[in-house]
Amino acid sequence: MVSASGFAPSDTLAVATFGSGCFWGSEKSFQKKFGAKVKTLVGYAGGKSEQPSYQEVCTGNTDHAEVVHIQYDPSEISYAELLDFHFRMHDPTTKNCQGGDKGTQYRSAIFYSTPEQKKLAEAAVHDLQHHFGTHQISTTVEPLTVFWNAEDYHQKYLDKNPNGYECATHFERTWDRIHEVFGGN
Repeated sequence: MVSASGFAPSDTLAVATFGSGCFWGSEKSFQKKFGAKVKTLVGYAGGKSEQPSYQEVCTGNTDHAEVVHIQYDPSEISYAELLDFHFRMHDPTTKNCQGGDKGTQYRSAIFYSTPEQKKLAEAAVHDLQHHFGTHQISTTVEPLTVFWNAEDYHQKYLDKNPNGYECATHFERTWDRIHEVFGGN
């Protein structure tokens, strides 16, 4: 991974990067679930231009996804736990949208940084499909070639703006509830 921005390299901490619609709600969901065990940044990944702006990403022409970039200690939280939560905190069956947010920048995606993350992400997409019944998981598994920080006003947006927009699809679901909604088993 090219580290144009993001977290400083660490020998003991790892990073995980997920696209799950609007990054404001995704970041807030991971913060609520994991608290001080994670540090988060929001930004852009998976696109073709360097240092994209929010306005450029919103056009859909850069191919970037809005993502939450998570730093965590693997001795406290496993990558598998983060993957599991990623699939339960948004709707991974809607292609290029979450709620009213539509476009490739809102795609469900897992951006891997290591071969092990790729293996676990691909297995999760396959292994979790049964929970969603006939609704096909549309989550892409892509290499994290570079992470670009979003503008400062997007960082911790919902902490700074508690009444700000939060996509209605961002909340933690149980697997039992997912079975009920999607007809999975």
